[in-house]
Amino acid sequence: MRMYDIIMKKKENEELATEEIKFFVENYTNGTIPDYQASALLMAICFNGMSKKETLDLTLAMRDSGDVLDLSYIDGIKVDKHSTGGVGDKTSLVLTPLVASLGVPVAKMSGRGLGHTGGTIDKLESFPGFTTGISEETFKENIQKIGIAIAGQTANLAPADKKLYALRDVTATVNQVSLIASSIMSKKLASGSDAIVLDVKTGDGAFMKNLEDSNNLAKEMVAIGKLANKHTVAVITDMNQPLGRNVGNIVEVKEAIDTLNGNGPSDFKEVVYELGSQMLIAANKATTKEKAFRLMDEAIENKSALNKFADFVKAQGGDESYVYEPDKFQNAKYTVEVKATQNGYVRNIFAESIGNACMMLGGGRETKDSVIDLTVGIYLNKKVGEYVEKDGILATIYANDMDKAGMAKKVIFDAYELTEQKVLAPNVIKGVID
Repeated sequence: MRMYDIIMKKKENEELATEEIKFFVENYTNGTIPDYQASALLMAICFNGMSKKETLDLTLAMRDSGDVLDLSYIDGIKVDKHSTGGVGDKTSLVLTPLVASLGVPVAKMSGRGLGHTGGTIDKLESFPGFTTGISEETFKENIQKIGIAIAGQTANLAPADKKLYALRDVTATVNQVSLIASSIMSKKLASGSDAIVLDVKTGDGAFMKNLEDSNNLAKEMVAIGKLANKHTVAVITDMNQPLGRNVGNIVEVKEAIDTLNGNGPSDFKEVVYELGSQMLIAANKATTKEKAFRLMDEAIENKSALNKFADFVKAQGGDESYVYEPDKFQNAKYTVEVKATQNGYVRNIFAESIGNACMMLGGGRETKDSVIDLTVGIYLNKKVGEYVEKDGILATIYANDMDKAGMAKKVIFDAYELTEQKVLAPNVIKGVID
C-alpha cells in the first residue's frame, strides 16, 4: 500500500477503505509518512469530503493510535466537554470546575489554539507552573481525588490527532466537517468518559460559518458518539461575535475567574449554564434544566466552584493563589483605545476579525512553532445591541508592541458595524441536538 495511491484516490473523490485510513493514520503517527503527503491528503479531503463510514473509520483509527483510558473504576458518570473553537471562548475554565464541584467527575482532553481561535491549554498555562502534560496515572488520580483533570494530548493518548491537529492549523485545512468531527471525537473516545457534551460554535468566528453546517457537524459527532455507546449531546452556540468581553489568554482567564465569582458577562454565563445543565443531566445530578441551573447558582454563590478551580490549578502544578488574586497576573505594557467615529448601535462585530487582531498582537499562532504572548488581548467595551457615542470606546487593546497594536486597531475598527436603528442582542443558544 502506498500513500501516493491513497492521495490520488481521494483526489479523484473515491471512498477510502478502512485499511487505507488505518495505514495513513498509523504511518503518519510513526513518522513514515511525511508532512507534505499528509497535507496533500488533508487538502483532498477538504475539496471532496468524506463519507460517514470514512469519518467513523478515521475517528476510530485516531482513537486507537494510542491508549484508550479506562475510568470505569472511578465512581459516578464521567462527563467530558468539548468546544469546536471560537473567539473569546474560555468556557472550559468555568464549566469544568462548576460541574465538578457538584459531584460530576470531569475527564477532559484539550488542545492549543487553532487558527484564529484560542485554546484551553494556552489559557491555563497563564498560571505559573501549570501543566497539562500530565501522565495518564496523574490524570486518573486527579479525577478520583478532586473530580477534575484536563490534559493535553500526551504521547500515548490519540497521538495521531495531536500531529494532524497541529498540521491542519498551518495548512488551511481546519474547517472541514469530517476532519473536525474525527479530531474531536477521537480525543473524546480516548479519554474514557461515559458521556460527552459538545459545544458546536456557529457564525463568523467559528469554523462552521452557517447554522446548517454547524447542525451537520453536530449531528455527525453525536452519531459517532452513539455508535461508540457514549451518551452524546451537542449544543449549538452563537459565534457571530466573540463570547464574553475579553479575547486573549490572561485576560480570558481573568474573565473566567470573574464569572466564578458571580460577575461574568451574561452571554458567557448563558453558554456555561446551558452546557452545564446538559452535563448535570447526563450525570444524573439533575432531571431538568431548571434544577441544574439552581445547583449551579448555589455552587457560584457558596464559592465551591471557585475553590474547585483553585484545587484543579494546584493539582496540575499551578499557583492557585492567582485564582484568588487575579491582579497578580502580568499585564501587557500598552493600552490602546479603538473609538467610534459616529453615534450608533453596534449591529455586528466580526468575530473572526477580532480573533485575527489578537493573533496580530501575538496572542495566537501563525505557525506550529509560534510562541504565544499570554499578556496581550482585546477588551470589547461595546457588544452587539449596545449604544456608543461618537468618540466613545468600542474596544481596548492590550499590547507589548505599538506597531502590532496599530495594525490590530485598524482590524478591530473595521470589525465593528454601527447603525442608527436599535439592535437586539442575539440569542446565544441556537439549538440542542441529542
